[in-house]
Amino acid sequence: MRRTHSDYERPGALYMPRTRGAVTGLILIVLGAWGALIPFVGPIFNWAYTVDPAWTWTTAKGWLEVLPGVAAAVGGLLLLAAGNRASAMFGGWLAVFAGAWFVVGRTFAATLNIGDVGQPLATGAQADLKRALLEVTYFTGLGALIVFLGGAALARVAVRHARDVAVAEPAPMAGGPAPYDETVPAAPAGRLAAAETEPRERTGGFFRRHTGLFRRHHAGV
Repeated sequence: MRRTHSDYERPGALYMPRTRGAVTGLILIVLGAWGALIPFVGPIFNWAYTVDPAWTWTTAKGWLEVLPGVAAAVGGLLLLAAGNRASAMFGGWLAVFAGAWFVVGRTFAATLNIGDVGQPLATGAQADLKRALLEVTYFTGLGALIVFLGGAALARVAVRHARDVAVAEPAPMAGGPAPYDETVPAAPAGRLAAAETEPRERTGGFFRRHTGLFRRHHAGV
């Protein structure tokens, strides 16, 4: 069937299924919440960078941990709920920048005069291992994982898959002309002409035969 542009019902070019970034968005929300809350709850189970009591607010914690954690969680929420490519990509980029700030934020802390979170609290025989784990779970490892997930989400939502495009043919209108079907071969012109003249010839022959009989009958009389 010949299809025209009006026969298609295409969704917008930015449309995408909501499930496209759901899993990644959920993981980013969890990681962002961890990054924003761990400086406040970490001292409860002796997993902290400073000797401050639990739920103690400082400027350094706000800029270096809470801010990127909230940004990563918001980016994950956008990916989780987005039904179009633009908002999903914004959420992915927000998560990428949040993860990058987790990794490099302390390097610029002194330059930006936003304070310092201190040193990992680790003592005993396993002090070096604990310092490394604190560094990974608070900043570098957490940030690198968020950057990876944000980049993976961007790569996934930036591509328009074939299943994102739904094509629907409208039903023909009642009483309207039948649509032209290209799949049915057209009959040759000569055959159509012969089909049109054949009934006329048969009808003419019939009348000629009866007319001749009628004339012979009168001639005999």
